[in-house]
Amino acid sequence: MTVAVNEVSALLEHRLRRETSGEVLFDAASRGRYATDASIYQIMPVGVLVPRGTEDIAAAIDVARDLKVPILPRGAGTSQCGQTVGAALVIDHSKYCRALLDLDLAERTVTVEPGIVLDHLNALLKPHGLWFPVDVSTAAQATLGGMAGNNSCGSRSLAYGNMVHNVLGITARLSDGSVVQFGPLARSSARARALGELVRALAEQHRSDIELLWPKVLRRVGGYNFDLFNCQSSRPYTADGSVNLAHLLVGSEGTLAYTQSLTLRLAPMPAARALGVVSFPTFHDAMEAAQHIVRLRPTAVELVDRTMIDLSLNNPAFRSVMERVLRDDPAAILLVEFCADQHSVLPSQLEALTVLIGDLGFPRKVVALLDPAAQRDLWEVRKAGLNIMMSLRGDGKPVSFIEDCAVPVEHLAEYTDALTEIFARYGTRGTWYAHASVGTLHVRPILDMRREGPDGGIAKMRRIAEEASALVRKFRGAYSGEHGDGLCRSEWIEWQFGPAINEAFRAIKRDLDPVGLFNPGKIIDPPRMDDGSLFRFAPPSSPRPYQVLALNPVLDWSAWNVQNDPVTERLTPPGSGGDPSGGFAKAVEMCNNNGHCRKFDSGTMCPSYHVTRDEQHLTRGRANTLRLALSGQLGQDALTSDELYRTMDLCVSCKGCKRECPTGVDMARMKVEFLAHYKARHGHTVRDRLVGGLPDYAANASAAAWLMNLRDALPGAAWMSERLLGLSARRSLPRWRSDTFWRRQWPDLFAGKQQTLRAAAAGGKAAVLFVDTFNGTFEPENVVAAARVLKAAGYTLHTLRRPSRHYCCGRTYLSCGRVDEARARIEELVDILLPFVRARVAVIGLEPSCLFTLRDEALALGLGERAQAVSKGSWLFEEFLAREMHAGRLALPLSAVTAPILVHGHCHQKAFGAVPPMLEVLRLIPEAKPRLIDSSCCGMAGGFGYEAEHYDISMRMAEADLLPAVRAMPEAIVVADGTSCRHQIRDGARREAIHAARLLERQLGQS
Repeated sequence: MTVAVNEVSALLEHRLRRETSGEVLFDAASRGRYATDASIYQIMPVGVLVPRGTEDIAAAIDVARDLKVPILPRGAGTSQCGQTVGAALVIDHSKYCRALLDLDLAERTVTVEPGIVLDHLNALLKPHGLWFPVDVSTAAQATLGGMAGNNSCGSRSLAYGNMVHNVLGITARLSDGSVVQFGPLARSSARARALGELVRALAEQHRSDIELLWPKVLRRVGGYNFDLFNCQSSRPYTADGSVNLAHLLVGSEGTLAYTQSLTLRLAPMPAARALGVVSFPTFHDAMEAAQHIVRLRPTAVELVDRTMIDLSLNNPAFRSVMERVLRDDPAAILLVEFCADQHSVLPSQLEALTVLIGDLGFPRKVVALLDPAAQRDLWEVRKAGLNIMMSLRGDGKPVSFIEDCAVPVEHLAEYTDALTEIFARYGTRGTWYAHASVGTLHVRPILDMRREGPDGGIAKMRRIAEEASALVRKFRGAYSGEHGDGLCRSEWIEWQFGPAINEAFRAIKRDLDPVGLFNPGKIIDPPRMDDGSLFRFAPPSSPRPYQVLALNPVLDWSAWNVQNDPVTERLTPPGSGGDPSGGFAKAVEMCNNNGHCRKFDSGTMCPSYHVTRDEQHLTRGRANTLRLALSGQLGQDALTSDELYRTMDLCVSCKGCKRECPTGVDMARMKVEFLAHYKARHGHTVRDRLVGGLPDYAANASAAAWLMNLRDALPGAAWMSERLLGLSARRSLPRWRSDTFWRRQWPDLFAGKQQTLRAAAAGGKAAVLFVDTFNGTFEPENVVAAARVLKAAGYTLHTLRRPSRHYCCGRTYLSCGRVDEARARIEELVDILLPFVRARVAVIGLEPSCLFTLRDEALALGLGERAQAVSKGSWLFEEFLAREMHAGRLALPLSAVTAPILVHGHCHQKAFGAVPPMLEVLRLIPEAKPRLIDSSCCGMAGGFGYEAEHYDISMRMAEADLLPAVRAMPEAIVVADGTSCRHQIRDGARREAIHAARLLERQLGQS
């Protein structure tokens, strides 16, 4: 089947718009967002359809077949081998086709649509004490359809098997449009049974090759499950040895049929779990021990190597849990999990592990963890270590292409030793992690895939793959053991199974999909894995090489403009990486499309995606669009185009991605850079000038507060402000006040500069309270409350004043892309604060977005060491109090609180880890039990929620978690540090939220 030319593409788009009710996306930017997955590949699709139901899918298959355009089904798009990219019509079923269709509690089965996410399914099953146990590490974003297509496995496959062992039935649509039920052979439809007879005949014909060449390991996902009638897996596909034709589609990567629904086997949730953490003096010792440990029948045996141990010890979030489980500075540890129906059984299982490890020559090397929270923390360590590894800056990246070869566990030590030697010969190294229990250890050598020639990453990739394949054959393992075939490993299928079995695979494909409609180029007739024209970063010799356009960035991105050493991972100096955009493109390229931003679990990222479920409004979608624009793939002026503006528009600058993205993509900072260039071309609106310039006119406006407040009081004024300024008439504005903080001197609360510096020099407790525009202008009682709390704790307190206007952090200017004005305001503030921080006087802020501008964006404005010093010396109010409390320097006479306390964390508090200190400080109040609302962004995001075009999105964000939680507890005290957060709660729930400083002051006054 040939790729559609422009005329066919236009006709395809026209017919899809006419014949389906789905979202039809054929513009270059939308197609570009679907051109990549978590692999190294990029292929522009013909178009994208987001179907609303099975009728749309049926119509799309008919249209595509008529026009001879291939179809590529897609879930989360997180495949590591290029399964979900291709020159085809991409059908994204993750937005709408995600229903739970049937739940049979008696039989412990569930039927679902392919777009449902694993974590979402398990959340629905949890009240029934059930779960779907193929627990992949990407459970927060992986769809069940994608997991079936990939034959996914998970950490506990030793106990529960792979997807093929847990899929009971599949309803699928063939390329001729017919719907076929695939399941147990006797109960399948006639069409499926006919296929079964074909497979039976082929299997009998090639029985000797199957028995000779087929890997005899659990983790074999390459090719099709052609061994249905003569199972070669170490774990039979069915408990009774019967044949289930659905298993032929599992692992087929969407090349045979389009899955419409899946029926899955469920398992009871384990009543009790325990972890035994085993420390080993050498990596080899850990690998040798794995084969003995699995005889104890654990549910999982997972490896963490020394590199990941070090990464964890350097991360404050994980240091304490890692220190608790390490013994004698190990080179590697194994996490050994046991499950039982009763807690009483677990100690004996852990004791058996301890005895075994002692018998192997490693006494006193096992640490037992029975506490669920401690176990959860340790499981997170492995994920976090991998995430930090993937955040390596420079063009050399850990590349996924041999990362899931599987060998029998008894050969694991020898295999890993030999592969490590191969890496060394090619001037690189790999970090090992994952599934020691089943002989599948993930490893990614660091390679620069943009470099050609004998020493380039492309050539090394080929040579390493060839030598690794020889090892796999030596140990009778599987070349593709977990992450599928795709573009990366389909080339190796014939090598693995031989030409005769490969032809049998082709016969199966021809029978089910005779016109070659579904996902061509995967498994059957694949390209070479190192075809550079298919790479995301296509090398110079490619027809369309990847080239970044020249750009003068307004922010400092030089820290990303570096290269790395693949062995030591040392970086070259900032600015030396050769990026024509000064490092901006390299920062954008840090997105490796792992799709973690698609998660809906606890955390902030990504608020707009939570509401829209659109790839465009996702950190990954924005990063891909920026990358395509910066490299000229969307046109020479794409960076300042309206299309890119629409892509960036719903980014609320929450900075959730800065903390939660595995590779640290900071889309909030990238939006500032984008807006500066966009507004330089298109100009600033009146609303931009009003919002950005707020700190400049706030003093004069407050002097005429009665006039400013007419907007919310005078009939028609709100409507007029929407028509003229774009400020939503449905949203109230902050109430102006004439009694701003700066209209009084407050001599009882604040000391002069010299007095404060003298107090610090004498060893006394001293601080500077930075009063931001929002608290100082609209809620001065928050400033007074914070000052009284700090005074009660014995601090000499200073605040910044000047006759003309107050000092400003520049936040409002940055939000509008007015970077030069922001730089001027921040430089003023940095210079006035510098003498204090150099004298070790802490700077304390109340508004998270303002304080963290000093800590973060100020560092990207070219202010050098001055900004660095102020950044390190600045603290949010609760952060400072928590620090002083831990140092034994804080004592506050607080009275008890009887009401429940609900806490909403500002997005920037979450992004910078400042929510835990907030809860710690509130717990200083006797009898206080603050409860954190598990919410993402409140939806206001500074000026975002005031804007007419964003009001509905803003409210949908708030209604997702925050406002229902507030309404559910009318008796609670609601604490929120963010000015905009408090405004949203007042507008949306008709409740008054207060700053933490106000609550502390209130209890101080009652003591």
